[in-house]
Amino acid sequence: MIGSKRIRFQSQAEDGSVTQLELFFDLVIVFAFTMVTDLAAEETTAKNMLRAVLVLAVMWWVWIAYSWLGNVVKADEGLTRVAMFAAMGGGLIAAITIPEAFHDLPGGWFGPLVFAIAYLVTRMIHVGVFYFASAEDTQLRGQVTRWALGSITIGTTLLVIAAMTEGHVQIALWIAAIAGDMLWTILAGEDWRVNSAGHFAERYGLIIIVALGESIVSIGIGVAGLPISWPITVGSLLGLAVAGLLWWAYFDVAALAVEHELKQATGQRQIKIARNCYTYWHFPMIVGIIGLSLGLKKVLYYVGDASHHTLKDALYGIPLFALYGGVVLYLIALVGFKHYATGQITMPRVVAAVALLALIPLACALPALASLTLLCAVLVVLIVWETKRYARPREEIRHGAH
Repeated sequence: MIGSKRIRFQSQAEDGSVTQLELFFDLVIVFAFTMVTDLAAEETTAKNMLRAVLVLAVMWWVWIAYSWLGNVVKADEGLTRVAMFAAMGGGLIAAITIPEAFHDLPGGWFGPLVFAIAYLVTRMIHVGVFYFASAEDTQLRGQVTRWALGSITIGTTLLVIAAMTEGHVQIALWIAAIAGDMLWTILAGEDWRVNSAGHFAERYGLIIIVALGESIVSIGIGVAGLPISWPITVGSLLGLAVAGLLWWAYFDVAALAVEHELKQATGQRQIKIARNCYTYWHFPMIVGIIGLSLGLKKVLYYVGDASHHTLKDALYGIPLFALYGGVVLYLIALVGFKHYATGQITMPRVVAAVALLALIPLACALPALASLTLLCAVLVVLIVWETKRYARPREEIRHGAH
């Protein structure tokens, strides 16, 4: 118990698990992922893709901040519960304002500034709770203070300034805010706390499921209002298969292996695994899944809307690169995720990623449905090969004693 009264803060137990309030909090992130996908689909240009990634990075930083907080104090107890609801309010307003994060829409409040202020409020709530929750841990309080001084100054202040600008200057300020925040988090030290390794790993596993869920939602959005047909049916099932194969690639072995290392590690090594494997390596995974979502949305639209496309039409340009490149980024991030914790490089995934990049020119010449089929086939080969080739270590990790 932290504080003189029970209503204040309750420490997360070593055997703690994700609370229902944390799952409720994640609904805001679900909405944010949907808004980012919509933003990317609105204008498939390189500049707009960069904007989508930048917005996603900001919303990711909101989520990871509370993932660390929830591992120190229970999210659904005492003042933390109230703070979580308040943070949800700020996060929701930020997510709603994503379409206006760079350009204000006529009427109403000034969108870019509303987004920046909502982000600032959400971050300040997090810092405030973390500061008071660390009252009995001087080392953690020092870490929170060091981190907050740089993070708030760089990350949030630059976004507020960016809201008053436009064009290349605005983009540059966004990049500086995000890169500066991420770099400062590394420089600020490793005096954080991981009270429950199981809770921490579970938290990040669930956000992967949330992101994969967005890819499935994109399938439905891509064919919304269109009559059901065999191309829609086949395309939808292929999209689901791709999402399922990515789920397999994460949860079958990689997640278990890294969680084991996180539990076994102590001191700064444990903090570095938590920070680098989860906070950092999970971000490109999320970016990859959102890219996949954009690609799936376009594929289903191509195969389902007979009034604008035929089944011979190829998916090309940024939508195709998002489809293939998103999966490539996800696989490479998984390799980095596992390598940092275990020292092992999963070569079949590197080979699969290189193969997918090499197949993009061919996919450009294929009908959209065929390009999705090819992507799915490569992932099937990868998963089947890994399952058979590494059967013994897989069995040990999944069912044996660590």
